[in-house]
Amino acid sequence: MLDKRIQADDTSNNRCAWLCLGLICLLLAACTPAATYQASVIQAQGVFSASGETPLPVHWWTNFEDPALDRLIAQALADNFTLQSAWDRLDQARAVARRSGADLVPQLSGEAGGSTSSSRIDSRSNSSQSFNLGLVASYEIDLWGRIRSTSEAAVLDALASEESLQTAALTLSAQVATTWYQFLEQIGQIEILEQQQHTNEQALELVSLQFRTGQVSIADLLQQRQVVESRRGERALAAARAQVLQNQLAVLLGVAPDQAPPLASSNFGELPPLPSTGLQSSLLQRRPDVRAAWLQLQAADQRVAAAVADRFPRLSLTGRVDSTSEQIEDLFDDWLASLAANLLAPLIDGGRRRAEVERSQAVAAEALHDYGQTVLEAFTEVENALTQEQRQQEYLASISRQLELSIQASWRIRDRYLNGAEDYQRVLGALLSNQLLQRTQLTARRELFVNRINLCRALAGGWKMSRQPERPIIPGE
Repeated sequence: MLDKRIQADDTSNNRCAWLCLGLICLLLAACTPAATYQASVIQAQGVFSASGETPLPVHWWTNFEDPALDRLIAQALADNFTLQSAWDRLDQARAVARRSGADLVPQLSGEAGGSTSSSRIDSRSNSSQSFNLGLVASYEIDLWGRIRSTSEAAVLDALASEESLQTAALTLSAQVATTWYQFLEQIGQIEILEQQQHTNEQALELVSLQFRTGQVSIADLLQQRQVVESRRGERALAAARAQVLQNQLAVLLGVAPDQAPPLASSNFGELPPLPSTGLQSSLLQRRPDVRAAWLQLQAADQRVAAAVADRFPRLSLTGRVDSTSEQIEDLFDDWLASLAANLLAPLIDGGRRRAEVERSQAVAAEALHDYGQTVLEAFTEVENALTQEQRQQEYLASISRQLELSIQASWRIRDRYLNGAEDYQRVLGALLSNQLLQRTQLTARRELFVNRINLCRALAGGWKMSRQPERPIIPGE
């Protein structure tokens, strides 16, 4: 009768304890703090100053219809070490997100142990041994959303890392394309210089013949020889620049310069039509660097909420099941289970938690300003590329007209020189002007393609990417 009364008292005490715990949780939940930081959104409306009609392909470089460029970018996206480092940073961010999310799940640990002891009393030896086996479970009730906010911030960081990877891939593809067209320009410059060298050598033969017949002075002969030698030196510099650009391409492809694939020279081809620029708002949704900045802003906002929640009490539950026996096979014949609740409230911390809230708010404000700056830079890059391409088109047209006029003037001055109506200085000046315009035209055409690359880079979004298997790095390879 007495045992039943004791059991009833224990049951009543347990019910009272759980009732008190529930009332504490309700009172704490009623005091849940609201987040004081609200991130404002920068709205973008309007269109850009110019636009085409053809949508930009996802893989923007295919718009140039250059198979060699397609192969180079494909290899760079697979083997470039800088891009592989971006993949590694993404893996780190994903692992941190998984680690942060683990705190939302109850933790369960197992423990096992054994001990032995011996003693000697009155010339008698005694020994004993014991074994224990148990399970320990712990769980923190996320009253204020601190754990969830921290986990959400880590997830947003991982998503921002994915966008940063897309940004790195876009930057890499633009670098490869720019370097490729710079290389093609230098190959074209070498071809032009060789043609000009042939022309200058023919002119040198003519001037040498006239010098031997006394029709021109030694100064005219020396000037023409200087022109021939000048083109030979310029060709050497163009060959050096072409080799440097080929080495840069090798680094972008992830190989050593001596292992770079052979680069077959080709013409620039035709500039593709101007792509559609669309609305400013669609650019913000498309560009990965803008999306990354927005995700980083949201992550900073979540950390503000976590810092605010850290100033309030924490409630954790701990459960334990233990069994101890002198024999292993007798474990869990007798066992003990316990469940405990722990409420930890900060009282005096020297202002540390308040300072952390203020720091988190400042970080969030910085992220907001960084996002605004990223948006402005995105708009500026598109507008700059559009303006530069338009003006470069005008400049290239002017260079082409100058070259046509220079050719006509050169022939007329040459005819007058052969008829004795002009001195050789006019002929030499017209020749040098014509040759300079030829090389300038090629450079202007390359700059036009680079401007289009910049426009595509500013307008392009990301694409689905998969990491290629890492190739082994062999020492001495």
